[in-house]
Parts: sequence; C-alpha cells; structure tokens
Amino acid sequence: MKGIIGKKIGMTSIFDSTGRQTACTIIEAGPCVVTQVKTQDTDGYNALQLAFGDKNEKHTSLSEKNHYAKAQTAAKKFVKEFRNYSIEKNIGETIAVDIFTEGETVDVVGTTKGKGFQGVVKRHGFSGVGEASHGQHDRQRAPGSIGGSSYPSRVFKGMRMAGRMGGDRVKTKGLKVVKIFPEKNYILISGSVPGHNGSIVLIQK
Repeated sequence: MKGIIGKKIGMTSIFDSTGRQTACTIIEAGPCVVTQVKTQDTDGYNALQLAFGDKNEKHTSLSEKNHYAKAQTAAKKFVKEFRNYSIEKNIGETIAVDIFTEGETVDVVGTTKGKGFQGVVKRHGFSGVGEASHGQHDRQRAPGSIGGSSYPSRVFKGMRMAGRMGGDRVKTKGLKVVKIFPEKNYILISGSVPGHNGSIVLIQK
C-alpha cells in the first residue's frame, strides 16, 4: 500500500487530443513528512506515520513538539498512519505526489459536506405523499406513514426519516489519475471526491 495526505482545491476539466472532456478534482497532495516508522518488532504492525500542513507553534503542545523534533520538522496540522507501506522510508524523509503515476487508479477517502437537518426527499430521495389537489395540503415533501398502530405499535429501527445529513467518512474507489504536476504538488483525479474545497483527503493505492 502507498498513500499521501492532500487538500482538495476544486474541480476543473481536462481535454484529450480528440476533444473529449474529463471532469477532474485538483488535490494538493503533500509534501508529507515521515514522522514515525512503526515495525512489527516495536509496535506489532508495520506502518508509516505521515504529517501534512504547517501548524502554528503556539498551538502545539510540548509532547507534539518533541515528536516532530525527532523527524527534524516543524509542527504539522494533520497526521495519518498508512499501514503496510510499500515504499521504504526513514523518519524525517519526505513523500511527494510523484509516488503516483498518470493513468493508475487510486482510492480517495474524505469527509462529505455537512448538509444539516434535512427532510426525507433530500436525504433519502422520497417523492412525497401525493399531488397537491383533492384536499392534499403541504404534502409534496411529507414522509408518509412510519409505522402501524395496532401492530407493531412502534417504529422499527433504521426507518428512513428526516435527520442530520452529510459529514460522513467516505471512500471513493477506482478513480483514475489524469495528470500530475510535481512542481506544484498537484494531482488531478477523474471525477469528484468527497468533501468541500479546502478539506483534507487521503489518496491511497
């Protein structure tokens, strides 16, 4: 496995030689510093701990400062472990976007946009109770019946109802790497990835 921490910048379009358009997401991936190397002997499993994004020193605890000092790097905002990393790296070394190649497929993990409290039409795709005529009043987006009275005299768990929507951790699989700009640490991935612009995402292979 290999991976990197990145920040979602936005979306754009790429046109190939035939004029075909491909919608792409721009991600600023890395550079990430290896802040810890975990091995089977010392920790019980193999993993690399990567850190991304500079952090204000006054907002950093002493234990964090000592941890980053071992890697001879400044304090970082985001830290993530990648298990069974396929590339041999030592503490303090840097991982950049060039670990990926154009044309390969990757998985992207992110947190979806929070939508707040939403009704059943937006949250679950309901079509409403019925039309607006024949005595129907404000029923176009209503959920309808949620359970019986005599039996089962309760609402079953998992019933699709209104509630908080979004803010979920989602992995989008099988996305293609369209273009890489190593000088800017940019990677263009086909399609959309979860999260708002500026959110942190994980790119895995």
